[in-house]
Amino acid sequence: MALRTIVLKFDVEIKETKKYGMPCYLYKNKAFCYIWTDKKSGHPYLLIVEGRQIDHPALQQGDRSKMKILPVDPNADLEIEIIQEVLLLAVALYTG
Repeated sequence: MALRTIVLKFDVEIKETKKYGMPCYLYKNKAFCYIWTDKKSGHPYLLIVEGRQIDHPALQQGDRSKMKILPVDPNADLEIEIIQEVLLLAVALYTG
């Protein structure tokens, strides 16, 4: 819930919907990011749709060709500054 709140309050242009049974966030009506849960660990992560275009040390590419993820440790405090840095970089892809 906290991660959802951070994403929605980041920019007034971000809207929430559901895709694939998980929360999907649109920026100016384009898929922007998702909040997913890792199937093996059960830990949440923020999946950035255009993540391959973002260079941030907290993002992980894995086997994905287009997207990157920002893992979230459910047993630790949210790293709000890092989440906001990543969201700022992602929004920049849609604005300019």
